[in-house]
Amino acid sequence: MDPSLDSWDFSSPLISLWINRFYIYLGFAFGISLWICFQIVIRKQGFAASLAEAVASLDLPVAVINLQEYDPDDHLVEEEEELVESSSEEESGVEDHENPNSVVDVEDLGKIMNCAKKEKREKEHQEENSALVRSTGKGEGPERRAMITPALREALTKQVDAPRERRLLQTYILWHESHRCMETTPSLACANKCVFCWRHHTNPVGTEWRWKMDQPEMILKEAIENHQNMIKQFKGVPGVKEDRFEEGMMVKHCALSLVGEPIMYPEINRFLKLLHECKISSFLVTNAQFPVEIRNLKPVTQLYVSVDASTKDSLKKIDRPLFKDFWHRFLNSLKALAAKQQRTVYRLTLVKAWNVEELQAYAELVSLGSPDFIEVKGVTYCGESSASSLTMANVPWHEEVVHFVRELVALIPDYEIACEHEHSNCLLIAHKRVRVAQLCLLLSASFLS
Repeated sequence: MDPSLDSWDFSSPLISLWINRFYIYLGFAFGISLWICFQIVIRKQGFAASLAEAVASLDLPVAVINLQEYDPDDHLVEEEEELVESSSEEESGVEDHENPNSVVDVEDLGKIMNCAKKEKREKEHQEENSALVRSTGKGEGPERRAMITPALREALTKQVDAPRERRLLQTYILWHESHRCMETTPSLACANKCVFCWRHHTNPVGTEWRWKMDQPEMILKEAIENHQNMIKQFKGVPGVKEDRFEEGMMVKHCALSLVGEPIMYPEINRFLKLLHECKISSFLVTNAQFPVEIRNLKPVTQLYVSVDASTKDSLKKIDRPLFKDFWHRFLNSLKALAAKQQRTVYRLTLVKAWNVEELQAYAELVSLGSPDFIEVKGVTYCGESSASSLTMANVPWHEEVVHFVRELVALIPDYEIACEHEHSNCLLIAHKRVRVAQLCLLLSASFLS
């Protein structure tokens, strides 16, 4: 027996604690773990609030929202306009944190904090500039930003030029009049984000005009110059006749359907007046979201309205409109079309498995707007895009388009099939009153001769 152990008094509390120290440590660790778990459970609901208070205390230009009470549909228009209409990723990145209604990721707080001091230094300078603008006394609002950036202009130009060049090549081979047709638009912006948009949503969107505005005279002048410059590229090309080349330099028709929603342009009526003064016919396409503008629109040579679906659900799925009252606007636009004393057209784009089963509903919309013509075409697939789930499987065969048109005409007895163009996967339906009017013109011409 070790004599040193005999000298220990094991009845002492301190000695007992020392001998059982391992179990004591283990108990403390277990207790602390339970306490931490308990705190996490009871403060689970309060963590977000604590974080919100911490963020608010930093006096940053952001708003904290409760996602449990957040309805994305209530903020659809505002968020779409703020995030998309900036027309470039660089501009969006700079302005997102300036919007007090924007939703900020926690991971982005560091970047915002780094910019906070710089913004504070620049704030006084910006206020001085704003005061200087207000002090001019001319009654003008703050300068609006450009609709597109140079990079976006280049991207859209490439998208526009490719189909134009193909159309011109076909024009000079087939010898038809489209070589005298100028395609342009006074507005790149649109209130829809259609799944079949061939721009792949590179153009800005919005529900009202918010950008710098070019004058109609300048738009028309540059549009004609650009058309003529494009025609010049075909001078001397084998197969191009000299007389057709000269004709192509003189614009006879203008299709306002290139990009965006032309009716959003504030001076659209003055632009149309300039076209008609130059003896240029006007073909305007609108997406049926601006009924008031349709009513106020001066007569054009031919007014098209896109009817991409015949029910509220399918229209929302295909056009993806920004307006919350899009269906009400859509129906009112068709009613406004019926009141126009000019040639009107419904343009139906068939997307297989999306909007080809709604024949009766289409017939009801036809009776609502009573158009002179109904243009029915299969959707054109423009390639894969992250902005759309459209594939080649959604493109109907021409036989399917023909079948759809025949069934639709059977439901609208005042209309009949006027013509068909298989290469374009398109058919035209005409109101019988149009045929009667043409016969009257022919009889009048015969009588006068």
